[in-house]
Amino acid sequence: MARSFNQVILMGNLTRDPELRQIPSGQSVCSFSLALNRSYKGQDGEWKEATDFVDVVAWAALGERVAQYITKGRPVLVSGRLQSRSWEQDGQKRSKLEVIAQDVTFLGGRGEGGGGHEPSNDSEPTPKKPASKKSDKEVKIEDVDDEPINLDDIPF
Repeated sequence: MARSFNQVILMGNLTRDPELRQIPSGQSVCSFSLALNRSYKGQDGEWKEATDFVDVVAWAALGERVAQYITKGRPVLVSGRLQSRSWEQDGQKRSKLEVIAQDVTFLGGRGEGGGGHEPSNDSEPTPKKPASKKSDKEVKIEDVDDEPINLDDIPF
């Protein structure tokens, strides 16, 4: 039997703060949900907006980092695989398709998308790098000629 390929890459915003918990064996598991916005043209020719919601699970150290650094509204890029699970609740069989994260990339800067851990106003500001001294060899932008670049002069 041929092997299957199960990989998904999603970019979206967290719909809620990640929930970190421990399973009985002591391993960490973090669950969160992504909102995935999309645009499409309806039958009437007008552009419409739609949002899909996808549940994501991150295990072990990855899950701990997600819970520590990202919050509701923060944009992330998730790569992983789809997994389906089923259980019985109140006598009814239920099932769910979710993404098991293999990598989560935090997007945007601090404070973008409602996330990030910004220092409060009462903390001291981060010291700025001292300005470097200009050397005699530096070229000012206004000193550069506006001649077109000859592609044959580029050595690669």
